[in-house]
Amino acid sequence: MTCNEMEALLCDYVDGTLSPAQRADAERHLEHCTVCSGMARDAAAVVALAARAERVEPPPQLVTRILFDLAAQREKAQDRRRGPLALLRPLLGPMLQPRFAMGMAMTILSLAMLARAVRFDVRQLTLADLDPVRIWRNIDDRAHRGWARTVKFYENLRFVYEIRSRLAELTAEQEGTAESGAAPPADTAPEAQPPTPSSK
Repeated sequence: MTCNEMEALLCDYVDGTLSPAQRADAERHLEHCTVCSGMARDAAAVVALAARAERVEPPPQLVTRILFDLAAQREKAQDRRRGPLALLRPLLGPMLQPRFAMGMAMTILSLAMLARAVRFDVRQLTLADLDPVRIWRNIDDRAHRGWARTVKFYENLRFVYEIRSRLAELTAEQEGTAESGAAPPADTAPEAQPPTPSSK
């Protein structure tokens, strides 16, 4: 057995896991080689010292820290492979988070719905249109117009119902007089006669 082979089998020799034939070859080599025998003595002393040492319990956060560091190292390696775009990742990273993207989408949707409700055309937007006083004036004007339309519609509806009820009363009276055969009441206006042309 050579020194290199003995060095490769040294741990198994100290642990006692060599086969009987390999152990006999290793002991024969250690009797003749002072370097390997000193190395075997030192390895046996280290193993004996480790066996006498107390068992150390790892802290509970050690596994989490190791996993976190591994993930960070993996991201750094991927960033190195990506090249110059990796420099923009710290800037764009927060913007690519799902919460931020969903918030931006909801903001754009809300503004689009508000613009549609006030009939605001984004394509014709100018800097003067962004003036808060002008925006408030437009909203106030549209609100007053909508209220005026609603009031007018209600008044027209009431007027139509009033006309219908009067017509219903008149038709009921006419049907009642037609059935009784009496003359029409005096308060009803006679039918208008077309004017006759006067002779000169």
